[in-house]
Amino acid sequence: MQIQLNSNRAFWLKHLYRWHWISSAACLVGMLLFAFTGITLNNASHIESLPAVSNKTATLPAPLLKQLQTDPADDKAALPKATADWVGNAIGVELANQAGEWSDAEVYVSLPRPGGDAWLVIDRTSGEVNYELTDRGWVSYFNDLHKGRNTGVAWSWFLDIFSVAALVFSITGLFMLSMHAGNRPSTWPLVGLGVVIPLVLVILFIH
Repeated sequence: MQIQLNSNRAFWLKHLYRWHWISSAACLVGMLLFAFTGITLNNASHIESLPAVSNKTATLPAPLLKQLQTDPADDKAALPKATADWVGNAIGVELANQAGEWSDAEVYVSLPRPGGDAWLVIDRTSGEVNYELTDRGWVSYFNDLHKGRNTGVAWSWFLDIFSVAALVFSITGLFMLSMHAGNRPSTWPLVGLGVVIPLVLVILFIH
């Protein structure tokens, strides 16, 4: 019976170790990034950052301007492809499939991004194009990655996959702690502190 128990324990430890190191390797860089940006987010008011604002202008050619003088079927429609391509090349910004806000006077395109903001306005009468980019610096950029703010579908998938890897890492670690706890008396008191300390802080200091 003892031999069978030892064999089962060795089997589970082997697989727990395997998934623990695989998940830790997969989420190592993400864990470092999120730990660092957790500090920068928590201390954002103490980190000075002066936004850098840049502007670009252009004027649409007459044939493309005619496209904008025709009202779209939807006032949230994207720019016509030819217009989006021309403005993208002239200004240096990706406009494909970006929804616009159409009014009688202009088309406004909001272009939010991690660590900053941007917008584009095209005058539907004159064809004047105005683009403004606000860059709030690399700390703001990484903070927005942490929050998944304006980061797109690919980063959203990364966050989900990273979260699953972190769960596997944590759960396998918990099972490994339980299997070694008999030889390490401080295991459960330390785990308990990790639960009790944030709970007490929430109860006493967060209202």
